[in-house]
Amino acid sequence: MKTANIARQHWAAVRALLVLTVLLGFGYPALVWLIAQAPPLSGKADGSVLYADGKAVGSSLIGQQFTDAEGNALPRYFQSRPSAAGDGYDPMATSASNLGPESIVDQVDKPSLLTLVCSRSAAVGELDGVSGARPFCTGGGVGAALSLIGPRDAAGNVAHPTRVISVNEPCATTTVPFLAVYKGVRVECATPGQDYRVGQIVPIRGAAPADPAVPADAVTASGSGLDPHISPAYAELQVDRVAAARGIDPGQVRALVTAHTDGRTLGFLGEPRVDVLALNLALDSTYPTGS
Repeated sequence: MKTANIARQHWAAVRALLVLTVLLGFGYPALVWLIAQAPPLSGKADGSVLYADGKAVGSSLIGQQFTDAEGNALPRYFQSRPSAAGDGYDPMATSASNLGPESIVDQVDKPSLLTLVCSRSAAVGELDGVSGARPFCTGGGVGAALSLIGPRDAAGNVAHPTRVISVNEPCATTTVPFLAVYKGVRVECATPGQDYRVGQIVPIRGAAPADPAVPADAVTASGSGLDPHISPAYAELQVDRVAAARGIDPGQVRALVTAHTDGRTLGFLGEPRVDVLALNLALDSTYPTGS
């Protein structure tokens, strides 16, 4: 009798498994897939893919780089914001840099967040013909930070340093630090590989304007590393360069930027944004002679 009950229980379990497998393993996924293929939803369900000349060239949800084989920005295209995902916009390595506001001293094999921001700002400024100067950046595009070595007071500050080192300017790259003298002490360039964090690290603001010409999204990566958008301010900065590279009037480029600018979601969430890939595809489609 016990054997028969056990057999019935096992057979009921097997039947339940078969029924649930059919319903949830095949039926439910098939139903969701069919709903997703409805005309209003199919584009997003398939990855919001964008096409050019019948070929898939990317997704409106994932950014990409517009550079040559050497990694140099192509002047005829709008450039995306930086990416920390793999070699750039790698969906299999989506990530942030995990560097925060206190990352101001370069490591031997890893630049600080401050130096990344400074170097990117200098590069964008050179590309687009504006000043790349930013607060707390040297003229050479690295973080302007000093290590003050000397006795500390009760608060832990070095009031009268005996040595001052520009920590992000190695002697191998410069013999003249961005600041000649600090508190009466000559500023030294850094010896490569030496750790100067034993001193008090002091960032130097410098004379750069509080509102830099290069917008923040041009020098900082998104949390996912895949953000396909840039701010209207960064797009406006690039208009003249793109127009010159394509031999067209800046007003024509600006009109396309306006057409590809999305407002705040639901009118109040987020900020206005420009999808870079869609804008560049529109440029190639509308003004093919410049591509």
